[in-house]
Amino acid sequence: MHLRESRKRPASWAEYKRSIGHGWSTPWHGVELVFEWIAYFLGRWAFLEVLEYSGTFSVLIAVVFYCADTGNRRKQKHYQAWQVINTAQGKGGNGGRIDALQELNADKVSLTGVDIAGAFLQGLQLRRANLARAKMASADVRGSDLEECDLRFADLQSANFRNGSLQFADLRDADLEGADLIGATLKAANLANTNLSNADLRNSDLEGMKWQGIRTIDSANIYGVRHAPAGFVAWALQHGAISDRDDDQ
Repeated sequence: MHLRESRKRPASWAEYKRSIGHGWSTPWHGVELVFEWIAYFLGRWAFLEVLEYSGTFSVLIAVVFYCADTGNRRKQKHYQAWQVINTAQGKGGNGGRIDALQELNADKVSLTGVDIAGAFLQGLQLRRANLARAKMASADVRGSDLEECDLRFADLQSANFRNGSLQFADLRDADLEGADLIGATLKAANLANTNLSNADLRNSDLEGMKWQGIRTIDSANIYGVRHAPAGFVAWALQHGAISDRDDDQ
């Protein structure tokens, strides 16, 4: 805030003229003295001081209202993000959905039941998102971070999770039929009652995966799985899984 200082009363013209060294500069000094007197009188005018304080107070009021409206602005941002997601339903492109989903998750908004089926969302970052009952069939989310996500009852049929991370994800009752999980990380993921039929698990990391209770693994390709829990590979092969290096199963 600007602090006002009391101006010293300017000299009279007679006094001021004695300090002028060159006569040719007298008119310029005269103009200078006039402005000094104007500044002196304005500096003593209380009205201008009131205006100055009013301006500062207006800024303060604006800041207060801006802070008070934070909740409404956040709601508006969430509404716009959902508009982007819902408008793009059924379309194969990104359509701004990556940013919209990540913004909502960053604000801890539940994404339960979100429909991004068939979307192209490579590199999606949704760690710890609530994606229970999400519709992600045929979505391309390769290279995405879905660690610690709640994906219970999610429709993930034919989704592409290649080289992505589902570490610590809750995949109970999820449908991963035909999903591409090549090179994906499934460390400590919970697959109780999960459908893995025809899924491609080649070279995936299964360290600590909770596999007991998998609903079906028929025709799933488990070639080259890494850090598989004890007993998993034998069990999978006994229940219809295959181990085939080639792409065609």
